[in-house]
Amino acid sequence: MKILSIQSAVAYGHVGNSAAVFPLQRIGVEVLPVYTVNFSNHTGYGAWRGPLISPDDVRDVITGIEERGAFPQIDVVLSGYQGGEGIADVILDAVARVKRANPDAVYACDPVMGNAASGCFVAPAIPVLLRERVVPAADIITPNQFELGFLTGTEPTDLESTLASADAARAMGPSTVLVTSVARPERPDGTIEMLAVTDDGAWIVQTPHIPMKANGSGDVTAALFTAHYRRTGDAADALARTTSSVYDLLERTHASGERELQLVESQEAYADPRLQFEVTRVR
Repeated sequence: MKILSIQSAVAYGHVGNSAAVFPLQRIGVEVLPVYTVNFSNHTGYGAWRGPLISPDDVRDVITGIEERGAFPQIDVVLSGYQGGEGIADVILDAVARVKRANPDAVYACDPVMGNAASGCFVAPAIPVLLRERVVPAADIITPNQFELGFLTGTEPTDLESTLASADAARAMGPSTVLVTSVARPERPDGTIEMLAVTDDGAWIVQTPHIPMKANGSGDVTAALFTAHYRRTGDAADALARTTSSVYDLLERTHASGERELQLVESQEAYADPRLQFEVTRVR
């Protein structure tokens, strides 16, 4: 499998491509990483150095990949946080060009906008751009519950309303929706859930909630789920493998006391997930 991953990169820590690439490689995926920024560290520190790469330069890198004849072999185009409006045009153009070269290719979009705790943390134009142009072009999207609500103009809370919101998102274009953090009121205290909804059904998985802010964990989640699902077409299996891997990554990171993901130290959790959590079909 080959994935063209158009995301940010940092030298210190793990977000964007710096979070997604290694776990994908560890499960046997060939990744072609294209960087949209090259920062010293993620912006959550409040200070960082390095360049925001211009959309024209990002497009040039993608064109160079195309000139090497790689597009017919690309199975997935993956994108995450979009720092500016111009990069969406570049991503959508790359998706169209890859799909012309390989009609079986899919586009997986992590529509990063914010979360329930902090609200939107991207430029005001980005959520509208994602909703109106980017998400309709995607085959797979991986929003959290807050982002799902914004995209669809709904308020997902319990399982029924979250399923309805996922269906509303699927009506916009994507066939598959992974809701990465479902916090329904009827769940047991101290737990969190993920929900996958496809044409074939819907599945939910519950894990203990690890009380930490883990920058980059969403990037790992989107990458692993996309790769597993693209490889097998089995959403329940992809959900089980992704949940197991990400939980063990977060558990190791929390135990370490470090702020950054213990990405390399957790590599066996990607290659050989324990599958310790039950996936339940809900539709």
